[in-house]
Amino acid sequence: MAASEPTPSARFRTFLFFGAPGSGKGTQGRVLGMIPRFFHCACGDVFRSLDTRTPIGREYVEYSSRGELVPDDVTVKLWKASIDSKVDSHAFKPDIDFLVLDGIPRNKAQAELMEKHCDVVQVFHLSCPDRSELMRRIRKRSIKENRLDDASDEVIQNRIRQYEEETKQLFDFYSPEILTNINAEQSPIKVLQDIIYTITSLRIWQETKDEVH
Repeated sequence: MAASEPTPSARFRTFLFFGAPGSGKGTQGRVLGMIPRFFHCACGDVFRSLDTRTPIGREYVEYSSRGELVPDDVTVKLWKASIDSKVDSHAFKPDIDFLVLDGIPRNKAQAELMEKHCDVVQVFHLSCPDRSELMRRIRKRSIKENRLDDASDEVIQNRIRQYEEETKQLFDFYSPEILTNINAEQSPIKVLQDIIYTITSLRIWQETKDEVH
């Protein structure tokens, strides 16, 4: 095996994006994923592209069809199966690419399960303390995407509250040394600028910036 090829036990160099609904983490993840050396994976996309013919897909359907929460271990297995398929198709090249995740992990249990797969080099928290601004953004997006059921204030408030309850423990799980707070109330281009500035300042980026893509 060539020295540049990843070993089966190698962990993916990973950037995590956290942020309340409407903070723009999905937008920033997608934009970053369009740049060479980055591969973006949104947990929502994994579920939407689920192949229900596979064993893990059927396991997911068993829970979701009953309206039950999917267990953390099943969620992580589903995510890993999706990532492995991207590696097999060479869409994601972990020997030279950084993995960009948003929507997963959602809690400490998932973070613990994912540690054996991911070497988290930086956590970006897209912070938007102005809840009225978050609600405005979600309402606008819901109407634009014709998801009117998601546009009510009650639904939006519940989503924000659920995020806060789920992810609060994650900020204690990851070292403060790798946590960067980004002001998500800025324009999207300024948010992206802050993210890229942070990434390009990291030692791991400096050490790998000349790798062939």
